[in-house]
Amino acid sequence: MPKPSTDTASRHVTSPLTPVVGIGWRHPHYRELLARMPKLDFLEVHSENFFGAGGAALVVLEQGRVRYPISLHGVGLSLGSAAGLDPWHLDQLAQLVQRIDPVRVSDHASFARGRWPGAMGEQTIHAADLLPIPFSTEALNTLCANVQQVQDRLQRRFMVENLSAYLRWLPQPDEPLWSETDFLNTLAARTGCALLVDVNNIYVNALNARIHGAPGDPVQHCTAWLDRIAPQHVAEIHLAGHCHVLPRPGEDALAEIVVDDHGSRVCAEVWQIYRHAISRLGAVPTLIEWDTDVPALDLLLDEARLARQEATACLRTWSAAGASTVTAAVPAAAPPDRVLA
Repeated sequence: MPKPSTDTASRHVTSPLTPVVGIGWRHPHYRELLARMPKLDFLEVHSENFFGAGGAALVVLEQGRVRYPISLHGVGLSLGSAAGLDPWHLDQLAQLVQRIDPVRVSDHASFARGRWPGAMGEQTIHAADLLPIPFSTEALNTLCANVQQVQDRLQRRFMVENLSAYLRWLPQPDEPLWSETDFLNTLAARTGCALLVDVNNIYVNALNARIHGAPGDPVQHCTAWLDRIAPQHVAEIHLAGHCHVLPRPGEDALAEIVVDDHGSRVCAEVWQIYRHAISRLGAVPTLIEWDTDVPALDLLLDEARLARQEATACLRTWSAAGASTVTAAVPAAAPPDRVLA
């Protein structure tokens, strides 16, 4: 298939102070987006939806790839699994990467595969979820080994995303836990991988920590989190909505929870945290995610417009303060020159 020339996340270039903004391309918008070709810098799709040697979905993705750089975002690699990676899954991802030549490839700092005793002996199962890993040295070693295996197989730099977690692991008596930022910084330094910073995930975790008694302002917690991340490792930012589930009458107060459901517009607090992220990290490619209750394409494009507007204002302020360039992972190819509908 014909492909425009692109860079990858394995090559960092000095970019102008211009925002790079994309959207998650989901099935309800396949036909409309190809027909309208709105002004976007890239599209992101979930890798696992395009595994296999052919089919209608892959044809659509190839059509989109002719028009836009594509970012592949996975949910099933189980990078933190002590049971190791699924060879079939990694092979399918490698074949997709070879076929699509994406601008970036990513998955999560989580696990889903594990050993489970059964009638026929121990089996490897997949939980079909993004389960949190402990921020321990043992877990870090496992994650580093698995990420390196992925990078060796794909022959490119890989991005790892911070997780929205709804439970946490208690440390072993003889081993203190790492902070999440130190854990991720060390992962990137040891493997050479990039980090995908999901701003909404940071905020969801801070809100749930407050529900369970953590002191302090959640927004300030998030900006402090960003201040501890090494900017040179960050290759993409995600923005999304979340929902706040309150206890029903008679339920325990701890039934309250905030869920990263990707089903609504980005809230004011997440925009505030995003402005801090751009001011600190520079023109990092930014994605609008929307995966449940998927709205009309125009609403998703309006969220992308807001992201571009917020980033532009931050970058102008940043430049006026004395910075002239920023190191970021960006596609070399320009998207089609169309107005944002």
